[in-house]
Amino acid sequence: MAKRQSVLPGLALLAAVAIAASAIAAAVPRIDSLILAIAIGAILGNAVGVPAWAGSGIQTYSVVLETAIVLLGARIALDQIATAGPVVVALVVGVIAFGVLFVELLSRRVFDLSPTSGSLLAAGSSVCGVSAVVAVGSSIRANEDQLAYAAATVLLFDAVTLFAFPLAGSLLDLGPRTFGVWAGLSMFSTGPVAAAGFAHSGVAGEWATITKLVRNSFIGVLAVGYAAIYLRSSADDSVVNLRQLWTSFPKFLVGFLLVATVANSGVLPAGSIESISTTADWLFLVAFAGLGFDVRLSKMRDAGARPALVVLVYLVTVSVLALVAVTMLL
Repeated sequence: MAKRQSVLPGLALLAAVAIAASAIAAAVPRIDSLILAIAIGAILGNAVGVPAWAGSGIQTYSVVLETAIVLLGARIALDQIATAGPVVVALVVGVIAFGVLFVELLSRRVFDLSPTSGSLLAAGSSVCGVSAVVAVGSSIRANEDQLAYAAATVLLFDAVTLFAFPLAGSLLDLGPRTFGVWAGLSMFSTGPVAAAGFAHSGVAGEWATITKLVRNSFIGVLAVGYAAIYLRSSADDSVVNLRQLWTSFPKFLVGFLLVATVANSGVLPAGSIESISTTADWLFLVAFAGLGFDVRLSKMRDAGARPALVVLVYLVTVSVLALVAVTMLL
């Protein structure tokens, strides 16, 4: 009970930001409520800071986001996914393989980073952001400084791409599915990907989230692969900790698939699916308000130059290649 009470004030603050963003967006044309929620949270977080009474509640935004993604499965048409699925999976595999090799090469041969730091950056940029950094870091026994540095670099680009991708999509006049798959292939963490997608359109948000979930599902494969590589090149007794892998694995992916399956089976009435979708929309709004509070200028300063340059070169390269591939194949 005490723990529940401790998170309620922060959740109430996020809900207030979400309601304010929704009201402003309804009154002012051409302003997206999701991006506005992030912007309000970022302004408050950097200008005023996070009050002590709200800190624990605001940090629950990641749980709220995962819940929203699970409920998003209710409005996903599985027949559309089945049609484009093999192409999306092939694109994801290509992006991950290219990303890991390219970032490893850049970090070691061009920017002279340590092998461990390069591997953490490769995992974070190619699969699923900070979660991949933590999973791979555990499997190769990276130290805390290396983990913090890689995580800070990923968070820096999460903040940048959160606003840059919707702008680029508008300037390039990309269609909803094209933009969604492109964002899902190119951006790093699940929250910013979903936010950028829904800032474009509902359809783009759905495709961005689906594509990102496919990428997320490779986190275990990547962690096991890195553990095996580092074990072969090391004399220590490093092992893959399956419990750590399961902790890092995005379990909301399973919930998303279950909800999508039930919704597409015809068991639920149309009214129920609409209610679930509306709930998901509000949860996204609350979660993105929390995401805004997590966009901190101090984290950007901590990222440092060389890791940031590695990830910048990767991001520009993979974004261009992914856009060309998506435009040609979808």
